[in-house]
Amino acid sequence: MSPALILSPQQDQNEVAENDPLYIASTLAARLAETAVARDQQGGHAAQEREWIRESGLLTLSVPTEFGGQGADWPTVYQVIRILAQADSALAHVFGFHHLQLAGIQLYGNAQQQRQLLQKTVEERLFWGNALNPLDRRTLATANEDGFLIDGIKSFSSGSVGSDWLTISAWDETSQSALIGVLPTAADGISVKADWDSFGQRQTDSGNVHFSKVQLPADLVLQAPSQVATPQATLRSQVAQLIMANLYLGIGLGAFDAATGYTRKQSRPWFASGVDKASTDPFIQHRYGELWLLLRPATVLADHAAGELEKAFRKGALVTARDRGELAIAVAEAKCLAHRAGIEVSSQMFELTGASSTSARYGFDRFWRNVRVHTLHDPIDYKLRDLGRYVLEGTLPEPTAYS
Repeated sequence: MSPALILSPQQDQNEVAENDPLYIASTLAARLAETAVARDQQGGHAAQEREWIRESGLLTLSVPTEFGGQGADWPTVYQVIRILAQADSALAHVFGFHHLQLAGIQLYGNAQQQRQLLQKTVEERLFWGNALNPLDRRTLATANEDGFLIDGIKSFSSGSVGSDWLTISAWDETSQSALIGVLPTAADGISVKADWDSFGQRQTDSGNVHFSKVQLPADLVLQAPSQVATPQATLRSQVAQLIMANLYLGIGLGAFDAATGYTRKQSRPWFASGVDKASTDPFIQHRYGELWLLLRPATVLADHAAGELEKAFRKGALVTARDRGELAIAVAEAKCLAHRAGIEVSSQMFELTGASSTSARYGFDRFWRNVRVHTLHDPIDYKLRDLGRYVLEGTLPEPTAYS
């Protein structure tokens, strides 16, 4: 916990708990869990639940104290994401990507932009969304005397529906490079479409954002076209990758908790097992042991990577290319193990809980659907290749939006 969240010895222990972001996150997760199955089946925009997140105060968690935020460290932010993901990975995704946009402001923005945007976030309780998809170049930027004119469509815009502000990227044909900026979601010419129709992560508000002659003022451009990204700026992809790792891990932990609870309380022992309870069947115990050994190392590596990100992030402009590359290795390790843990636990849980657990009323299938959809966002094989190159040749990953 950061110093900003430590309370004085005179304060009541209950007050300490109530101000602890992990306690707040656990309370919020329990509230989200009550309707998670029904909302997953329904899909659409979780407007009320997003207001609960706003009311929790957790939207200011990663904002530095100098701008009025809580100044929590990255390990704390990621633990909160993981706690929320165990209950509702779609809204954990929306929450995590809100903090990704705030990280981008700190990494790309100048001092004036940081103060203006981060203070505004705290004072107006802003919820940020993402329209920065580097692989989608359909959104074009044309320079004019006031900044840039933005036209086009941006896909996979997580958190855009119901957001207050957006981080955007747009392709500049003249320089053959992208710019990064921020805009109010309600700006003239911006239209957010709630057309996300995936079979998982149904409430991530990840529809398409349409830009029609939208004026991006010069003072809201965080990174201009052709501007060479510093090692510090390229940390944004590592913040994003570690959000994904903790989402996968949270889903795996949520699936594991659901499965073990079902096995203890509802599963019947197989007739040939010779035991009175499914939880005492040695084969069932063995399989749960195997799944736990997927989750435990994934948790350790996720926590380690969060600590390494914290070190690099706090170095600011002093972070080196080597610092950044070594961090990318730590994050890749964490993400690969979290990927495997999430997929395997959410799939194998049905072999341990049996046919009755597939009833729609339990909604256990949401764990697999959610992690399967999210783990397809960038291929794990390229992460494994990066790790193989590193162990064989000592080569650090080249900075990209995904590595």
